[in-house]
Amino acid sequence: PASQAERGIMIIDALIPVWRPDARFLPVLRMLEHQRLPVRRILLLNTLAEDGSDPLAELLRSEGIQPEQFRKDNPSVTVIPVAHDAFDHGGTRAYGADQCTDADALLFMTQDAFPADDRLTEALSKALFAESAAPVAAVYARQLPWPDASVEECLTRGFNYPAQSAVRTAEDLPRLGIRTFFCSNVCAMYRNDIYRKRGGFVRHTVFNEDMIYASGAVRSGYAIAYAADARVYHSHSYTAKEQFRRNFDLGVSQACHPEVFGDVSSGGEGVKCVKRVTKELRAAGERRKIPGFLFRCAARYAGYTLGKHYTRVPMRLIRKWTMSPAYWTGERGN
Repeated sequence: PASQAERGIMIIDALIPVWRPDARFLPVLRMLEHQRLPVRRILLLNTLAEDGSDPLAELLRSEGIQPEQFRKDNPSVTVIPVAHDAFDHGGTRAYGADQCTDADALLFMTQDAFPADDRLTEALSKALFAESAAPVAAVYARQLPWPDASVEECLTRGFNYPAQSAVRTAEDLPRLGIRTFFCSNVCAMYRNDIYRKRGGFVRHTVFNEDMIYASGAVRSGYAIAYAADARVYHSHSYTAKEQFRRNFDLGVSQACHPEVFGDVSSGGEGVKCVKRVTKELRAAGERRKIPGFLFRCAARYAGYTLGKHYTRVPMRLIRKWTMSPAYWTGERGN
């Protein structure tokens, strides 16, 4: 018999945390609203500024759109305000998912992930509900670099998001280590029944809520899939400082969850990526870019290492290095 996705009756709710969006965000919404496999609702988890102002409303007005008219013209879009100091990578997404109890699938995206075509939801749902020995709990999309991305960024994206799809289970742990748990909420779809059975995302985490969830799912007998034919444009040109701060939070998230990351190898993939990109830069005649690339890699490694040992770091430095200052408020900041 035809699957839910093949019958075209699947209920998909999309959830997007929003923080100071720019004009590129509105086309993301339009692409989501015109998928071959439709999205029922788009929930925007809209983080307000520290002074309580609304950056999303400011964006709309700058584009000549009144927020009230935006709501009328986009009935599938629901804006959920989130207080500035209440945002949490896991908790905010979990709160949004709590509003979608009757959906078949939850599509999590970031505001800067642009669907490459109108088949994104179709490709993700096909992989999510495919027949397999281990039910697929989540599937993540391929991230393509923007046309103006640097050579380094293109090569890195190609390493992390290859052209071949894959399905990973606990049997892959000896071979792949931590990569078995890889999943990215830049664009990922989750089976809602499994998500609720598993308890959803961890409610308090500085980063990595997707891989923390994936680890629990894999260890409980489920699979994580990568759908190379589900594609979004998403790339950055991070400075060494930004790389340091991002990887500091990554290290903190792993240190806070030893039950997830404590017994699996995590360093091998990074080393492979560095070697591969360096080799390809050399082959492409871009040797002059290798020193800068290696410097940014060193910044990533330094940030990650310090994050893994954050309990030894003074709070004044943590607040300086983190990309998620709200995480360190209250008890966590004591």
